[in-house]
Amino acid sequence: MPVTLIGPRVVLKPMLAEHADALVEAAKDGDLPSLKVTIVPSKANVAEYMQVAFDHEAQDLAMPFVTTMKDSGRIIGSTRFFKIDRVNGTGEIGHTWISGSWQRSFVNTESKYLMLRYAFEELRWMRVQLSTDELNTKSRAAILRLGAQQEGILRKERVMPDGRIRNSVVFSVIDNEWPTVQAGLEKKLREGGAEPTFQVLSS
Repeated sequence: MPVTLIGPRVVLKPMLAEHADALVEAAKDGDLPSLKVTIVPSKANVAEYMQVAFDHEAQDLAMPFVTTMKDSGRIIGSTRFFKIDRVNGTGEIGHTWISGSWQRSFVNTESKYLMLRYAFEELRWMRVQLSTDELNTKSRAAILRLGAQQEGILRKERVMPDGRIRNSVVFSVIDNEWPTVQAGLEKKLREGGAEPTFQVLSS
């Protein structure tokens, strides 16, 4: 069942077809579709981008979100749970991008806080994986700042749209690490001026 995750300044809402134009506009901030280390929607590919997310959601393999500002409702990015394995209690957080104006702000920390808390406290998962392109140094640093542990590099893990062969760096947080990671994220949120809050609304 789709859920909405609500924090002090960020709200993660279930992705809907009607969000297409807003996602394209959000991605223009920072010219994100031109990046070679990730796949971000543009006017040319947004329909396909979203359909993949919806197909995986229908198979209970993904939960795609749009990232919105709580005060304005403005869409500034997207993220999702995917590779969901409910039998083994695992999943991955990824397909994450944030408008250029909001990168290196509280948005990524707060979004990951909401998703990790939902994964460990509501879904009772034992492991959450994160991965990124080996060349994406900004993303690698951001994941480490969350408190995730780097596990290794998957060589020749996928082919990117431009034909480049990607190596992926894999990180994870496991359930017994979550209390420490949670404390670290809550400390960062408080240092940024927000009292950590967490609310889940079922659609």
